[in-house]
This record gives sequence, C-alpha cells and structure tokens, in this order.
Amino acid sequence: MTSSYSLLQTINSPADLRRLPRTELVKLAGELRAYVLDTVSRSKVGGHLGSNLGAVELTVALHYVFNTPHDRLVWDVGHQTYPHKVLTGRRDQMSTLRQMGGISGFPRRDESEYDTFGTGHSSTSISAAHGMAMAAKIKGEDRKAVAIIGDGSMTAGMAFEALNNAGVPHGGLMGDVLVILNDNDMSISPPVGALNKYLARLMSGSFYSAAREGAKTVLKNTPLYEFARRFEEHTKGMVVPGTIFEEFGFNYVGPIDGHDLDALIPTLENLRDKKGPQFLHIVTKKGQGYKLAEADPVKYHAASGVFDPAVGFVKSTAPAKTTFTQVFGEWLCDMAEQDKRLVGITPAMREGSGMVEFHKRFPARYHDVGIAEQHAVTFAAGLACEGLKPVVAIYSTFLQRAYDQMLHDVALQNLPVVFALDRAGLVGADGATHAGNYDIAFTRCIPNMAVLTPADENECRQALFTAYQHTGPVTVRYPRGAGAGVAVQKEMQAQAWGKGEIRRSSSKPVSRSGANAGLSQSNPRVAILAFGTVLYPALAAGESLDATVANMRFVKPLDHELVAELARTHDALVTVEEGCLMGGAGSAVMESLAAAGLNVPVLQLGLPDEFVEHGDAGVLMAQCGLDAAGIEQSILKRFGGRPALVRPAANQ
Repeated sequence: MTSSYSLLQTINSPADLRRLPRTELVKLAGELRAYVLDTVSRSKVGGHLGSNLGAVELTVALHYVFNTPHDRLVWDVGHQTYPHKVLTGRRDQMSTLRQMGGISGFPRRDESEYDTFGTGHSSTSISAAHGMAMAAKIKGEDRKAVAIIGDGSMTAGMAFEALNNAGVPHGGLMGDVLVILNDNDMSISPPVGALNKYLARLMSGSFYSAAREGAKTVLKNTPLYEFARRFEEHTKGMVVPGTIFEEFGFNYVGPIDGHDLDALIPTLENLRDKKGPQFLHIVTKKGQGYKLAEADPVKYHAASGVFDPAVGFVKSTAPAKTTFTQVFGEWLCDMAEQDKRLVGITPAMREGSGMVEFHKRFPARYHDVGIAEQHAVTFAAGLACEGLKPVVAIYSTFLQRAYDQMLHDVALQNLPVVFALDRAGLVGADGATHAGNYDIAFTRCIPNMAVLTPADENECRQALFTAYQHTGPVTVRYPRGAGAGVAVQKEMQAQAWGKGEIRRSSSKPVSRSGANAGLSQSNPRVAILAFGTVLYPALAAGESLDATVANMRFVKPLDHELVAELARTHDALVTVEEGCLMGGAGSAVMESLAAAGLNVPVLQLGLPDEFVEHGDAGVLMAQCGLDAAGIEQSILKRFGGRPALVRPAANQ
C-alpha cells in the first residue's frame, strides 16, 4: 500500500477507526474512496463501483458511531460493502475480490464476524435487522441493529412487510432497530414507481427542512418547544408527504446529506441512543467523488474488467461475441413488431436483461415494475387474462422470489406467460447468490409448465419463438454471456414441440442382449443426452468416446420416445445439464425410463448438491465436471471403454 493511503493503512479494524479524532475522518474517507476505485479498476473480473463509491462516508460514520460487530450492520443487497470490507480487516484481500479462493463481492457470515447477514438479493435487510433486534430484546442484550437499504430496494413489498412488523411491539417488546434509507435516486436501472417520486418530493422540500430545523434551534429549552413539537406532528403532513414511515411506527429523521460526516455522525449518535424503531433518510450520489461515475451511474454501476480510472471504460476493439441476452433483446423487438399483443416486463433489470432497445421502441408495452418479482409475475398473469402476451425477462435466481406467483397465479390458471430466464446456471464472479442452478428442478415439477433449454444462440431465438406460440406458461433458460458462436438466423421457426434431435451417432454396436440386460462389455455404446449449452462439450466428449449425442431441447415435455429409443439401442445413457442434479433434467429421464419399464444404466452429470463458490465460470464448470474433459472422464470412470478405432486428427 502506497503512502497515498497513509491513514487507511493504519485501520485494521473498526476499533482502530474509532480511536481516530473526528477531524481525521474526512481524510480517511478520501483515501478509502480512492482505494476502492483503485482496487476495482485493477481487477480482471471487475466489481461493483458506483454504489460503493456512494457509500464511503456512510460506512465510515457507521463503524465510527456503532460498536461493531457487537452492534449489527445489515447491508441490503450488499453491492455497496467494499468500503465495509476494507475497514473490517480485509483491506489486503481486496485484490482477490470475486475471484476463486478470494473474498466475495457480497457480505458473507463465514467470511467475517462483521458480515452479520449474508445478502445478494434485495430488500431483505429490514427483516433481518428486525429479527436481530428482537433477538437482543428476548436475550436481554443491549445492542443496536442497523439496516442499510437503498431507494431501489424500497420498491419491493418485502421491505414494507418488515416496516409494518418492526414498528409495533410484540409481547411488550420493541426492537431497537435503525433503518437507514440510502437515497441516491438510482438503482441498477433508472428508478421507477410512485415511491421514487415520493422520495424526490421529500428530498426537494428544502423550505420544510430549513423551517423545521430553524424552529427547533430557536425554541430549544423554552416552554414553547414541546408545544411546537406536538403542533408539528399534526401539521407537517400538510407541508410535505413525510409521514409514511412514521405511520409505520418509526421515528423519522431526515433527509440529511449522506456525504457530510459532520451531519451524519451526530445524527447517528443521537439515533444510537434512542430506543425503539428509528428511520434515517440520507441522500447520497452514486459514484460520489469519481466524475465519470457521477455522470453515468448506470454505466459505472459495475466494472467488468481492468480499466484506467483516468479515462474510464475503454471499448474493446476486438469483435464482440453475441450474447444470449442480446439474442433475447433482438427477438423481443422483432416479435413485438409482429404481434401488438406482446408486453415486456422486467423487475428492475432493463440493462441486464437486454431490454433497452425494446423500451426505446415500444415504451407503451414496456413495464419496469421495480424490484418486485412477485408483482411482476402476477401482473403478467393479469395481462394474459385479458388476451395479451406477456414476456417476463427475469434472472433465474430472481424468479425464485416469485415461485408462488408462478405456480398459483400463472400455472394453475394455465396462462400463456413466457419466462425468459437469463443467467441460468453458474454466473462466475457473482457466486452462489446469483447462480441460476435450480430453475429446471423447481419449474418442471409444476403442472402446465413447459421448460425449454436451447443449446446455442440460434436455438435460443427459435426456442423463444416456440415458447411464444404456446398456449400455456413456458420458461426458456439461457446462460450469462456468449455461447458457441452459432450464427442467428433472422427467420423465426417454431421447433417441434417436445422433440429432441440426434446430433451425433455412435458407430459402436450395442452389446446388450435386450433392453433390460445391462452392461456386458468394457467398450459400451453410450448415448449422451444434453440439455442446454452443455451440448457442445458433450459433442466433444462424444467424438472422443464415439458416443451418440442427443440435443434434448425440452426438459418438459420430455421427448419420451427419443429417451426410450436411445435406451433400447445403447448400453448406457448419460444426462448432462448445467443445473442441480436433484430433481433436474436427469431426474426427468430416470422417471421416463421407469415409467416405460426400461432398465438401462444411467449416469447423471450436473451441478453438485452444494452452493458453488464464486470464480471464473469456465474453471467452475471444469471443477463440476461439465467441460468436455470432465464429461469424458466421468463416462470412462463409470462405464469404461474407448472407441475401437482411434480416428486421426483432422490436421494429420
């Protein structure tokens, strides 16, 4: 660490921070902001930037005022916790951020005692902090629980469920919880909804704020002060719509400047000493202190790799591969041109889901509902009831938050809603909180639900078109990033419903005497049934082993005829999927075989029954045995056998 961080390098824990004179904190905040920017700019895997730069002073103030980790800090989402990690003993580990074996980009309980609650999804902080505050009361412990939540996360119903519960006593006990609303007028996508407009009005009420504080100063320690305070409670709702949080039972304070330590620290000290539920509204700027991020907070929300802070992100000159997200975005626009019934819905992920162009071209049919996945799905159900064709663009990991709505409001009524599931499978540096490992298992068990797994970019476009023609609910899952590089044809053609295809046939003879005979030799005829983009490593393994390879395309409805045919003509079957094994596509094949009375050895390959850590996606796939070499080795280990004839390489 260079001399430019002379003060920061003395801080190895919040205890060190609390020993500093308050006059040093502005300098510390400056060094901390520079260190976060430097760390993210040097990282090959990138990281969240704007949200962290905007939370520097707040982080310093919280650890200065509260006795952490005895007092609990719960960070919502967690993509603003890099300054927190630096101040809590992980400064020298920041170079490993989001890399395999390194520290996480989000809070993790097993990483530090200062990470009191693991996060990654939004709007959970108030519930968790309320639970911690009530636990302290029940156990007779004197501690404060603080939830730090952004204005984007306040668009989710769960935040208000927690406020509704935390603001009232339970069995005579009231938790000492402090909710800090970090209002930066910026979620990942541009903020939407009535709540954002409310916060904007509240923030702009400078006359009210100035008059209120001025009156308090003048009347302090006079007999009129208590009268004025009571009068204010009855009249302030007529001046500014600031009573919503107080109606929930919280003592509301703010808004105050979240970058002004001279305002933050005394306010936090006062709130620390108060009992019961408190609510502090602060106003910050996303990307604070870095002009490029301040000017374009969406672009600088996160960095994807190394960049020069002096010039910002430099566009690569190398030809970019088409991503699945781009394929979806282009299909959505093309489909909307053809069908005026199409409505696109996103829960606050316009950029991430590839809907920017759709929003621009079809604003009346574009709906960003905020971080409200449950509402997004039932809203789509309502549209479908009236004859429209909703397409819900949602990350696989976030669909988990709306499972009941998908089952009860969409599938039970057999409504034609298309769920475009981006980020299916492993997601690399974002880790377990964002991985889409479970959607095959949790969707295929729902009646009326169809599940499509396109193998490449062109199949993704055609699968989306196929799903759109269906009369019931469908999920189309595709991974983050680019695929095999297959050219995408403009013409849209519906795939045969519920049918897979053979992509490679083995030249080996079947060695079994009957469909239920089992293996009888060391060089068996194997069929690999691939679901999704793992088709391509499966094809490579199939070439090496002279195995048959099927592109199954559908998990549900499964191509039972193809499964049975492969079982009858091969000695063993292998299923491959980038999803959890328990209840996944491999399980569907096993169920199909059992129903048909076919007894053939089956090897199921997929993601293990554990949370896969963050790291390079390719390396993680290899560790899970889902690259070509891993598939080949698993087959050899289970069944043995090599092709009878070793083919020469193409360049020999």
